Amino acid sequence: MTKVFIAGQLPAQANTLLLQSQLVIDTYTGDNLISHAELIRRVADADFLITPLSTQVDQDVLDHAPHLKLIANFGAGTNNIDIAAAAKRQIPVTNTPNVSAVATAESTVGLIISLAHRIVEGDHLMRTSGFNGWAPLFFLGHNLQGKTLGILGLGQIGQAVAKRLHAFDMPILYSQHHRLPISRETQLGATFVSQDELLQHADIVTLHLPLTTQTTHLIDNAAFSKMKSTALLINAARGPIVDEQALVTALQQHQIAGAALDVYEHEPQVTPGLATMNNVILTPHLGNATVEARDGMATIVAENVIAMAQHQPIKYVVNDVTPA
Repeated sequence: MTKVFIAGQLPAQANTLLLQSQLVIDTYTGDNLISHAELIRRVADADFLITPLSTQVDQDVLDHAPHLKLIANFGAGTNNIDIAAAAKRQIPVTNTPNVSAVATAESTVGLIISLAHRIVEGDHLMRTSGFNGWAPLFFLGHNLQGKTLGILGLGQIGQAVAKRLHAFDMPILYSQHHRLPISRETQLGATFVSQDELLQHADIVTLHLPLTTQTTHLIDNAAFSKMKSTALLINAARGPIVDEQALVTALQQHQIAGAALDVYEHEPQVTPGLATMNNVILTPHLGNATVEARDGMATIVAENVIAMAQHQPIKYVVNDVTPA
């Protein structure tokens, strides 16, 4: 009997594919995230683990899963999994890249527009005190046209953001380790600069980097000191890239003008101070929360489990383990 344990409820697409392949499925269906203790108990006899990126799969979990042959992570990131420990056990870890790029890019653009035009503030006003009518100087935001967009990390999601905001007539700066081909830069209207130049000149800074030791707290007190006092910060990448206490200070001291966060340094907790600021938008990690993106992710994890069960090649292995 080949057992798949799914550590959280997934789109029906995943179950449909797995059941068609006659795999035994055990799914955690609790309202809250699965506890560490229950994960250990439920994975003890599992051959395959499908887990959402909100669930930590550490050395302790692996030690209690002697039959585990694959960890299929439901998410593009894999920071929730002890990759090295899985590699030592020769357990491949896969993720779900690509399919969520459009959804995350659209969500990012939505945050940028909402912050620049004060849409969330306006909605709150209408639900509370209301307003006295249109007036020339009332509740002014800013056009995006002509403002400089700075993108830290011009990978697939960053490029999708650039493509959309290039149509808004925004000059685009980007910074990362490797420069893109000039032909691609031209398509996107993007100019390669150093990180310091980007922070100094961008009106809007949006983050699209993976979380690594190098990018943890990349945006800190020193970074905020380089930014314009009118700048906006958007984080729809990984929470710990931003030192959120430094962000609170930067907002309180008017070093920058506003921020929109979809991910959090101590997720799901929000750093005290952020939730009370009118110039901050907070969303609950909704970047790829569309039917289309999540169905695509569900298809990837299910197809990888099925392929592994049938001794076929699997896709998107992130820890360089070749399945036996």
